[in-house]
Amino acid sequence: MKFVFFSPHFPSSSSEFAIRLHQEGATVLGIGDAEYTSLEPRLQAALTEYYRIDSMEQQDDILRAVGFFTHKYGKMDRFESMNEYWLESDAQMRTDFNIEGTKADFVDNLKQKSKMKDFFQKSGVDTVRFLKNPDQESAAAFIQQNGFPVVVKPDLGSGASMTYKLSDQEELDYFLHTRPEDTEFIMEEFVDGIILTYDGLIDRDGIIRFQASHRFEQSIMKVVSDDDHLRYFCLKDVDPEVEQAGRSILQAFDIKERFFHIELFKSNKDGRLIALEVNMRPPGAWMTDAINYAYDVDVYSLWAQMVVHGGKGEPPAGHYYTGYASRKDWKTYAHTHEDIVQQFGEGIVRYGEIEVIFSRASGNRAYQFRADTLERVREMADYIQAERY
Repeated sequence: MKFVFFSPHFPSSSSEFAIRLHQEGATVLGIGDAEYTSLEPRLQAALTEYYRIDSMEQQDDILRAVGFFTHKYGKMDRFESMNEYWLESDAQMRTDFNIEGTKADFVDNLKQKSKMKDFFQKSGVDTVRFLKNPDQESAAAFIQQNGFPVVVKPDLGSGASMTYKLSDQEELDYFLHTRPEDTEFIMEEFVDGIILTYDGLIDRDGIIRFQASHRFEQSIMKVVSDDDHLRYFCLKDVDPEVEQAGRSILQAFDIKERFFHIELFKSNKDGRLIALEVNMRPPGAWMTDAINYAYDVDVYSLWAQMVVHGGKGEPPAGHYYTGYASRKDWKTYAHTHEDIVQQFGEGIVRYGEIEVIFSRASGNRAYQFRADTLERVREMADYIQAERY
């Protein structure tokens, strides 16, 4: 297999996917804007060749790079970045060079939140009511029907950037008068609840080869707006209702040979599962490693084996609950790093700094830890994030 890996160096987890592809026997050809000498040695060793471009945004530069690889090595089998931001570039290159995978005519369905809703309805999973391109008149009618608060967010994009909860008419008016003119927004009804994810691997035959689920008890939108620290938990087991909803959504999108990350609300009001977003990429914020610690697997290798050789076997079972708790530099915490290590010992499985570009949502530094119960990892998160006033 000849695999073009776009941006194999960023985010940092991408290099793990590229390295595992090499270990499974693939010819891995990298394209990126970083100097080759700046790539970590393990990644350098995994790349058969690396083509540096000046800008990741210039399609002509990417086109020339893939053309060069094609001339030298023959037709490419895959083109992938493992990054939400580059989904359109990925799809365009697959279209231009007739490479297997999602093409340019379908990728908007995976990027635009408004288009996702059609597939959620096809899946039979409830989704939030929404309004595309709200203006004064249409927003007033939507709010008359659904009430305040509402959530506004870019139709195209990922994460919580430019996502706001509007609680009254004054906040709505301010948004309508100050929103960027070059960004299309959608307005959604506000759902009070937690987020449960359905994450995993689906092979080229549409068979799910791995599955996991994360639980977010905070609002990511509020974490970003308040510059707060973040916590979440990788669960030992996937709730059957979450699994059923996730499988129905994957079937509706007809997705094959992908890492997937599906976000669902669980309403505090009535317990309903409500489809929020679908992302055909690995989950971020150390979640791939959370999966590894919870399931005692190497999910990077599982993905590479599936891509290179095809899927096989039953999804492995979980063994632990894994927690993630970040810290913010501007906060003062009650317990030192030394306190935490002494308190939890081998229960702490990872500690490190977060890449600056992700720090607003994911914290400046973070801990991962695991235990036998959800209650215990909650206690560990409480201890790590306890503040001194």
